[in-house]
Amino acid sequence: MTKKLTLKRKGKEPEPTNEVAASSEASDNEEEEDLLQAVKDPGEDSTDDEGIDQEYLSDSNEEVEFESDEEGNYLGRKQAGGSSAEDDEDSDDEDEEEEEDEDDEDESEEEKIEEAASTSKKITADDKPSSSSSGENKSSINEPPKRDPSKPEYQDSDTSDEEDIRNTVGNIPMHWYDEYKHIGYDWDAKKIVKPEQGDRIDEFLRKIEDPDFWRSVKDPLTGQEVRLTDEDIALIKRISKGRIANEDHDEYAPWIEWFTSEVEKMPIKNVPDHKRSFLPSVSEKKRVSRMVHALKMGWMKTTEEVEREKQAKRGPKFYMLWETDTSREHMRRIHDPVSAPKRDLPGHAESYNPPPEYLFDAKETKEWLKLKDEPHKRKLHFMPQKFKSLREVPAYSRYLRERFLRCLDLYLCPRAKRVKLNIDAEYLIPKLPSPRDLQPFPTVESLVYRGHTDLVRSVSVEPKGEYLVSGSDDKTVKIWEIATGRCIRTIETDEVVRCVAWCPNPKLSIIAVATGSRLLLVNPKVGDKVLVKKTDDLLAEAPKQDVIESERIKVAVQWSTAEADEQEKGVRVVITHFKPIRQVTWHGRGDYLATVMPEGANRSALIHQLSKRRSQIPFSKSKGLIQCVLFHPVKPCFFVATQHNIRIYDLVKQELVKKLLTNSKWISGMSIHPKGDNLLVSTYDKKMLWFDLDLSTKPYQTMRLHRNAVRSVAFHLRYPLFASGSDDQAVIVSHGMVYNDLLQNPLIVPLKKLQTHEKRDEFGVLDVSWHPVQPWVFSTGADCTIRLYT
Repeated sequence: MTKKLTLKRKGKEPEPTNEVAASSEASDNEEEEDLLQAVKDPGEDSTDDEGIDQEYLSDSNEEVEFESDEEGNYLGRKQAGGSSAEDDEDSDDEDEEEEEDEDDEDESEEEKIEEAASTSKKITADDKPSSSSSGENKSSINEPPKRDPSKPEYQDSDTSDEEDIRNTVGNIPMHWYDEYKHIGYDWDAKKIVKPEQGDRIDEFLRKIEDPDFWRSVKDPLTGQEVRLTDEDIALIKRISKGRIANEDHDEYAPWIEWFTSEVEKMPIKNVPDHKRSFLPSVSEKKRVSRMVHALKMGWMKTTEEVEREKQAKRGPKFYMLWETDTSREHMRRIHDPVSAPKRDLPGHAESYNPPPEYLFDAKETKEWLKLKDEPHKRKLHFMPQKFKSLREVPAYSRYLRERFLRCLDLYLCPRAKRVKLNIDAEYLIPKLPSPRDLQPFPTVESLVYRGHTDLVRSVSVEPKGEYLVSGSDDKTVKIWEIATGRCIRTIETDEVVRCVAWCPNPKLSIIAVATGSRLLLVNPKVGDKVLVKKTDDLLAEAPKQDVIESERIKVAVQWSTAEADEQEKGVRVVITHFKPIRQVTWHGRGDYLATVMPEGANRSALIHQLSKRRSQIPFSKSKGLIQCVLFHPVKPCFFVATQHNIRIYDLVKQELVKKLLTNSKWISGMSIHPKGDNLLVSTYDKKMLWFDLDLSTKPYQTMRLHRNAVRSVAFHLRYPLFASGSDDQAVIVSHGMVYNDLLQNPLIVPLKKLQTHEKRDEFGVLDVSWHPVQPWVFSTGADCTIRLYT
């Protein structure tokens, strides 16, 4: 069916004259373009109903009819020419008769046509045709309409069908065409050229001059700008606010029951079932059997299994790292499980009325209570008790805990069958050299130095190895002759002597004595008289101070010359500290010495220079409770041991070099190897730690040779030996060979256990020290003696 478009012109068209023939051609063309543009004008009602006569009236009474297809495309002019009003009415009647003949079967369609014809559009042309014949009008109207290039292509359209037909690139990112001059292709495979785009200045000017600039929206498919109407903006606002797009829609309209809510009691059909429906279906039986077989073989899975697999795929994926955790091991656990080990049956000791030999005596009870921190070393995890009858047995307080631990063992401990290897114990023990090949080392006790009345805390040997000095809690310092065991001199002090240290410089004869909060520099007056006099001359006069000491140092330490009564005892210089001194140690050259005051906080460690009689505080902040300090024998390094760690500082650069991690509860002492590459640390938790300073910050080897707290350790200056003293009254001598080859690990072999000291008040050996020349070791103990092992 085609649509009929009628154009009527009012009045008669004047005949063309020769005078205006030349000027009428341009105006005629403009008239035809205005006419076609008026047909496409979106401001009027442009309904595309089929079979509607649309009349367009001009100044003349000419009637022009156009034909179009179902889609609204222009086909041509059906009728044209100058006719009178009567002819127009006759043509209208004829059209109505034809339409009535065609639409007899559908009366409603005729009504639509008449209604549309009554509301047809009328367009009056402003410019009258000057000199155009009917033939010229006919030829110009039959030409296809031309589009105004300055006008957007879809300005007169309110649908998006033309956009889809116009650009055939499909649903792709349009930024792919940013670098090209075209934006897509039409149905004829021709490029769609992009419209001219102004720069930012043009856009800014349009934004300022055009008050409706905010209504413009750019179409990404065609590059054209589409201006939104008030209805579009209202629709966008309703959608953005979450409302229903159609403003006329009533969301609270009453519900229409399309189906009845009443249950029908009578069936729609009452046909009796066939006899065939009561017999089992053979085809269904075969189908079910096939499904059952597929389920057994794993070819088909149930809904639960499929859902379980989907959930497993969604979650994190885990995989086994080791070969023992593969599916083969899993199948072994199913087919060859390992049963949980059963607990041992109770013995006689667990009886409520055990035999007397199973009950603990006082000594066994004390030993059992002593191992409270190490319950795994107890022979029994309980103490046997005796009751007269079963009724007197109380409830077991550890029942719930033991049940819980048993459940943990069953739940956490892995069980597996392993092939037992028949290996002799000799192969498990590392092959160490025989002690006979590592001689000499001390093996027997040779001398006992008696004279102190209280426990002896510290001992030190002269650099030449002829004399020995010791400090005790009886407030005395004694100087012994090593070879004979004779006490040469006794120096009394005001307080307990915590530490003594002989100056390692053989050209000086000075002993540093830490008693209370005072550090005494004593000339023992033994040995070479020339050396003794030289030492007195050195300590007689104080050198001039060129540097002004700070108030922080003056408050912490003060240098002074000993008084007359102390001068007679041999005391030459007194260094007074503000807290009690625990340890004193010398530098290898004998000019510097360091003291430790654990209660001094950030001033716990002090370094004194003997030649200039001045002190310095190396640390401004406290890193922990300092236990002991040590000088490196070769490098300008300073070792500081706190309760748990050891820090190594460079005295020249004044920075931290390394921090050693001991993993112990409390450090008691330390000693450095003469070469300076290895450090030995003793702890109160029964361990000795060997650190290789070039290897790691963690212990190279941990030795648990003692049964109680280790008080002191010491390296020999010449022999590859080291010794340790503990509260278990034992001195253990070990071989510690350090090789020049850095790729070869140190050789550590325990050699001899010397246990001759007596235990008093839970204290045993308090200090050990080596002879500087001979492989002899000295030990002091709580039994007020000093013992020499050779």
